[in-house]
Amino acid sequence: MVNLGLFSGLKSMKSVNVSFRLPYFTHWGQSILVCGSEPILGSWNVKKGLLLSPSHEGDVLVWSGSVAVPSGFGCEYSYYVVDGDKNVLRCEMGRKRKLLLADGIQDGEVVEFHDLWQIGSDDLPFRSAFKNVIFNRSWTLNVETPLGVIQNKLDEEAETVLVQFRICCPNIEEAASVYVIGSHINLGKWKVQDGLKLSYAGDSIWQGDCVLRKVDLPIKYPSCKYGKAGNFSLETGPNRELTVGSSKNQPRYIFLSDGMFRELPWRAAGVAIPMFSVRSESDLGAGEFLDLKLLVDWAVDSGFHLVQLLPINDTSVHGMWWDSYPYSSLSVFALHPLYLRVQALSENIPDDIKQEILKAKQRLDGKDVDYEATMATKLSIAKKIFTREKDLILSSESFQKFLSENEDWLKPYAAFCFLRDFFETSDHSEWGRFSQFSKDKLEKLVAKDSLQYDVICFHYYIQFHLHLQLSEAAGYARKKGVVLKGDLPIGVDRNSVDTWVYPNLFRMNTATGAPPDYFDKNGQNWGFPTYNWEEMSKDNYAWWQARLTQMANYFTAFRIDHILGFFRIWELPEHAMTGLVGKFRPSIPLSQEELEREGIWDFDRLSRPYIRQEMLEDKFGSYWTFIASTFLNEYQKQCYEFKEECNTEKKIAAKLKACAERSLLLESENKTRRGLFDLLQNIVLIRDPEDPRKFYPRFNLEDTSSFNDLDDHSKNVLKKLYYDYYFHRQENLWRQNALKTLPVLLNSSDMLACGEDLGLIPSCVHPVMQELGLIGLRIQRMPSEPGLEFGIPSQYSYMTVCAPSCHDCSTLRAWWEEDEERRQRFFKSVVGSDVLPPSQCVPEVAHFIIRQHVEAPSMWAIFPLQDLMALKEEYTTRPAAEETINDPTNPKHYWRYRVHVTLESLVKDSELKSTIKDLVRGSGRSHPVGENEVQVNEESVATTEKQQVATGKEKLLVVTQLNGVPQKEIPVVR
Repeated sequence: MVNLGLFSGLKSMKSVNVSFRLPYFTHWGQSILVCGSEPILGSWNVKKGLLLSPSHEGDVLVWSGSVAVPSGFGCEYSYYVVDGDKNVLRCEMGRKRKLLLADGIQDGEVVEFHDLWQIGSDDLPFRSAFKNVIFNRSWTLNVETPLGVIQNKLDEEAETVLVQFRICCPNIEEAASVYVIGSHINLGKWKVQDGLKLSYAGDSIWQGDCVLRKVDLPIKYPSCKYGKAGNFSLETGPNRELTVGSSKNQPRYIFLSDGMFRELPWRAAGVAIPMFSVRSESDLGAGEFLDLKLLVDWAVDSGFHLVQLLPINDTSVHGMWWDSYPYSSLSVFALHPLYLRVQALSENIPDDIKQEILKAKQRLDGKDVDYEATMATKLSIAKKIFTREKDLILSSESFQKFLSENEDWLKPYAAFCFLRDFFETSDHSEWGRFSQFSKDKLEKLVAKDSLQYDVICFHYYIQFHLHLQLSEAAGYARKKGVVLKGDLPIGVDRNSVDTWVYPNLFRMNTATGAPPDYFDKNGQNWGFPTYNWEEMSKDNYAWWQARLTQMANYFTAFRIDHILGFFRIWELPEHAMTGLVGKFRPSIPLSQEELEREGIWDFDRLSRPYIRQEMLEDKFGSYWTFIASTFLNEYQKQCYEFKEECNTEKKIAAKLKACAERSLLLESENKTRRGLFDLLQNIVLIRDPEDPRKFYPRFNLEDTSSFNDLDDHSKNVLKKLYYDYYFHRQENLWRQNALKTLPVLLNSSDMLACGEDLGLIPSCVHPVMQELGLIGLRIQRMPSEPGLEFGIPSQYSYMTVCAPSCHDCSTLRAWWEEDEERRQRFFKSVVGSDVLPPSQCVPEVAHFIIRQHVEAPSMWAIFPLQDLMALKEEYTTRPAAEETINDPTNPKHYWRYRVHVTLESLVKDSELKSTIKDLVRGSGRSHPVGENEVQVNEESVATTEKQQVATGKEKLLVVTQLNGVPQKEIPVVR
């Protein structure tokens, strides 16, 4: 009990004893703590919070504790799992709880708050994707009884208790009501009409008071929704139960927070397509933000609640087609000029510019995106319009508002673009006195009296119009009930605005990538610098928070690219070109002492490339002597090492290029490079460049001849340490790392978050994602379950997005045609047929696979547009391989795929839209209401079966709804 003397300055104060009660299982050494916004609960300092005590009530571990507070007290609070020193191990997700003592509670009374631990999924209905788009109502719920107000009066007799039932129900029909029913007479004796009708308290909370005698407790009860047409639906799952502890201070008031109304899982579908791939009759060489309005129309008509894009940030680093790579941002805030509609820049475009636009449309209307020509054309036309109207635009109220709200990133971006063009490079280390960013230099660069002010303003102008056009499209999507889903790249280009302005946030001597996986046996090297998380944490990850806030201006959902990077990142030295010889950061390395204890001592042998003459002869044949003399030194008989000038992958590539230019190579440059890289990567341990007494096992070390030439003892020790490093010792570290960083992302905006969790998945990843309410990704051809060649969509968990393909792999049609034997295995194991499958992915095959996915339990089924077009033979005339967006094995892939059909044509294609919508509706997934469609209430068309099952003195009311969704899972989104 807390001493009331903590309330300074208060005399003869009335007080109420507030008791907290939370059922929650903890591990040994862990405790539950309550911390809140007021000093009595720590003022959000967890160390000063109220520690609860555990007790067993049957099979349930219940944590409880009490504190004395003044009458009328109110605050926000949350629960935390802490260790013995009150260090936070886990905190609740979702919104802060609200404690508000109702008027009428007498001095000295005991008020008990019965709560349930909130996980991330409890907060999903309040993310903007649901709250502002899907569940957005044209009508408004009026608050009937504010939170904390008690409507019923407590009887004078001491053996009664007033229970205020509270339940969260964000998805409700107009004129519907929420009831609590049970066997007690005050709960209607299982009759809905006679049950306890709850009042709306705001913020999706429904509450109602019921006076019960303590001898009637415990009671069991469910909640139900009662519709305006007289139909009703009960919660899924077991009945809830209200019990009172056995302590001496029995409560007179119980505030019963029952979490979420449990309904069958809400499910929907969506379409995915990169912005640049869209084709319309209005676009100029590539898809444009305003094309999204047409895409949204098509999505609504096809039954889709979501449109997913790839990253849309400016990537103009090199000034050439390399910039087509959408994951290498020049700025994480600026939008890409590629997506600008120049026709919308002004209402007064002169005829000569209109003619130029028409000619450019014809010239750029190719099969694929011509990135360089499209960018040059759009910027050229935009400059001409800007020159004519700059004074009018720059002085407008809307532009000035945009500039003031975005100047923190907009001014550095415009200055960077000017310096990039002036110095003809984005490598800011070559900008002389401007290499080091400072605010003083920035202000001089963007000053109104500077010679380059017009150039600076042109970049402002482009970003302003991109903002207007994307905002218009985003608003249109929200109005139509369509979630616009963006993409958050894991990295930024090392020559970017962000690395120039915030160099301390990045480890510029490293590169980011991924270890060998489904996509590439040699791993991937994306070239981005890794993050300096320690430095980022000093201002509570302000850069990330600003980044997510900016995204939320346009998107109501987002995909976290390579979410594993928030647990650990595959870090490579800056001089690497491939992704094979890296290490995880953070990770616990193998220490020299640890290795020596196991009898490993020859560290030079294990950590330097293992090169023997017979290996050179075998790999290069008679060519080996040239290789040896050019790239290697013989440090002892028939043993070689790389020369200093070619002892990294980048040095080897440069040396080979010089040899090729002098026609010294007898074999192809690529083949020779691959052979030399194999030699360089022929190591067992990677020595830490910052601490030579620490080592990391090389990925797939058993595949190296360096490992295979070791003695058996060394092999056994290194194998054991390898599996420990990659699969065991890091789990707790990676979990803690993710729980520091990911909540910052999730709390920076109210967007719905999905995580791309493909690849080598540590065992800590999925539990953390579940705890945080993050939705994972399931691709059928890349199953996360060991031993499966093809994923089984019907067995996917609810908190997932399922898809037959994605932008990083071949499309459904191309995958089907790639491998005849695999196609036959799929047909036999998945389709269940021994018949020889068709060699082409005919519409019937596409229909089967898409139906598998829409019928999956996954919250979202999202389909690449190419896969949906495979449903109609008319759209399959283009070679399937041409529909692939990215080749992850090629770091310089040209991202240029364009859909070969215009959006206008797709919108007119009623047959395809009907086929897709039938699939979506037949699966029981939600779909937006079209203009000419009246949506039938799902509850009225569901098959409702009421059963009363005797359970002692209680009766259990069960509702069964047949919509193709397994009922074994508790739903998340209602």
